[in-house]
Amino acid sequence: MASASTPAIKVLTGAGIAHRVHAYTHDPRAQSYGDEAVGALGAELGVVAEQVLKTLVIELSTGALAVAVLPVPARLSLKAAAAALGAPKAVLADKAKAERSTGYVLGGVSPLGQRKQLATVVDASALRWDRVLCSAGRRGLEIELAPADLVRATGAVTAPITG
Repeated sequence: MASASTPAIKVLTGAGIAHRVHAYTHDPRAQSYGDEAVGALGAELGVVAEQVLKTLVIELSTGALAVAVLPVPARLSLKAAAAALGAPKAVLADKAKAERSTGYVLGGVSPLGQRKQLATVVDASALRWDRVLCSAGRRGLEIELAPADLVRATGAVTAPITG
């Protein structure tokens, strides 16, 4: 259990949501932050790659930023994510916009504790697990929690958003 605290961890603690924090040594040369987390924690925690979730900031055709949370090995369907959030289209958000809006750096964006909580969609596949991991708001720091608690804490909708 890591003792670090981030806005994401504070949200869960403040809401009384059961969670565990796991730290690993982040390699700045890592090409994929999600794959790095899976490799560092998967075997140790007994989880498969589909239980480790990545957080992508998207920009809806309405101009609003939003968050899509999906399994690390999956590819985001921007069309499905946009539809789940009530917009006709979406694109991946500009890095600077994403970091400014969430308060997190890429590779450490958490769906929880953002500077301004963005509309969120969690891939429906996350609900089939008893526990999932997502970023705790810092590279090398992951939160383990029940997927239903993640949905509740973010006010997310769930939908199939991979493709």
